[in-house]
Order: sequence, then C-alpha cells, then structure tokens
Amino acid sequence: MNRRWPNEAGAAAAPASGAPGADEGALWPEDEIRLESVEAALASEGYAEILYQASYKSARFWCEREARTGPLSGIALLEHYLSRLSRHGWGRFRVIEADAATGCADIQLDCSPFVLAQGEVCSAKTCCRFAGWFAGIMDWICESRGRTIRTVCHETQCGADGYDRCIFAVRPRASN
Repeated sequence: MNRRWPNEAGAAAAPASGAPGADEGALWPEDEIRLESVEAALASEGYAEILYQASYKSARFWCEREARTGPLSGIALLEHYLSRLSRHGWGRFRVIEADAATGCADIQLDCSPFVLAQGEVCSAKTCCRFAGWFAGIMDWICESRGRTIRTVCHETQCGADGYDRCIFAVRPRASN
C-alpha cells in the first residue's frame, strides 16, 4: 500500500527528495516490522509501559532544555512541543483544551503514522505510544508553576479503531 502524508490542505505530500523511502511514500515498512517484533517479544502491555515511561522522560528532558534556551512556559510550551512533533512527522497534533492549574489536557492527533501504517480498522489503540509524552510535559508544566500534580495520559479514541482522529486525555493521577 502506497500511503502519503496529507499536507495542511489535505492533499497527499511526498517526502523530501532524497529522503529514505522518497519513492515509496513517507512510511517505511521495515520500521513497522521492527516495532512489531519488539512488541511481540515484550507482549503488548509490557511494551506499552516501556514506551510510556521512555516518552515521559523524553518529554521532561525536552522541557528542561527548552526552559534553559527559550522564553515559552505553561500551555504555550505544550503547544510548541506539539508543533515540533507535527513537523517531525509524528502526525498533526493540536491542543483541544488544557489547564496548567489542574493538570488536565485533551490533545487531538490527525494523520498518525501508526494509523496510516495499519491500513485497516483494528481494536487496538495503536497510538498509545504518544501518551507518555503528554503526561511528561503536563507534569513538567505543573511543577514549573509550583504545583505537585502528577498526571497520567490515556488514549481515549484512536483512528485505528475507526475514528476520524486520535484523542488523548491527560488527567491528575488518583493519588494527587
């Protein structure tokens, strides 16, 4: 299946000339095969937890670095992070709503590469891989405001389940 990334206008856009897979589209089958192999070896739940923790730490590291080099803070930092993810080919992200005082956020993802690679509807939330990023950045934002809120993020809707887009909900952990 030859898929292309939709651009802002919704038209198919090919990867940059000379990029790996430029002749075949923006998704590289060998990457998905490697991910599937790792997922099968660790079982889905273990794999999801490893990815959640790694992406959580990655987001916090990114926030620390951005705080030292840029003027953004609060929800503007979250929006900047989502913009960066979008520009790097992880899909098109946007904040539906977010509140740094409560640690709550809803984030929308269109054009997930994992949904596009799936090619068919399935019952798994394939984009849960992003959830740790959103909890990590919201925790960092709360901490930077002097709040001790710890959050958790869940994918509440996935394009792989037949929805038009993926939705993530970041909420305070029950133990807060």
